[in-house]
Amino acid sequence: MKTNTSKAAKSSKAAKPPSRVENLLEKKMQDMTLLLCDEGNGRSRLYEEVMAMVERSLFKIALERSNHVKSAAATYLGMNRNTFQNRMNKLGLNGQPE
Repeated sequence: MKTNTSKAAKSSKAAKPPSRVENLLEKKMQDMTLLLCDEGNGRSRLYEEVMAMVERSLFKIALERSNHVKSAAATYLGMNRNTFQNRMNKLGLNGQPE
C-alpha cells in the first residue's frame, strides 16, 4: 500500500526553526555587514568578503584542532585533502601556525 505524504509534512521537515547557533551567528553577521557594507554605486562584494572570512576562520580552527596536520583538518571539515589544500591556497593560508 502506497502512503501519500502531505505537502505540509514535507515542508515542515524542510523549514526547521533556526538553531541557537544560527541565531547567534545571524546577530553577529548583522554587525559585520554594517562594517563591511560599501555604500558606493559599484557592485557589492559583501557576499564574497563574508564567505571568504568564514571559510578562512573555519580553516584556521580546523588546523589548530588538528595540530596543523592538513589531512586531519580536511577530515574535520568533511572534505578531501586536495580540496582543502586548493582552498587554503585560494584563501592565502599556508597552513603554518600564526
